[in-house]
Amino acid sequence: MNIGDVAEASGLPAKTIRYYEDIGLVRPKRGQNGYRAFSEADVYKLAFLSRARSLGFSIEDCRSLMSLYEDRDRASADVRNIASDHLDRITSKIAELQSLRRTLETLIHRCHGDDRPDCPILDDLSGSEATQ
Repeated sequence: MNIGDVAEASGLPAKTIRYYEDIGLVRPKRGQNGYRAFSEADVYKLAFLSRARSLGFSIEDCRSLMSLYEDRDRASADVRNIASDHLDRITSKIAELQSLRRTLETLIHRCHGDDRPDCPILDDLSGSEATQ
């Protein structure tokens, strides 16, 4: 299959597929003409990568997961550890975003939103509120 066929089959843009090839996540064979010749296995790998990336796994996590996926002697604990570490990062990010939300809600509530020039939001962003 050529890159257009694989892009359609995997749901990934050709540019992403080329990037994954550049960083060694997929290694399609090359025909005598130099064109990529993707196999069905490459399509499955690309679909795997697409799903993993949609769940927010990093490229390095994807590399590790792909290696484990291809290793029939793997321990599921290794896969679980990668997923658990990723879940911990997501949980931390959610807490960070919730804190940002609370801060913005407070600032928006404190801003009168009228014709006056004073604005607690701008004061906070500039750091001048801390000095007042």
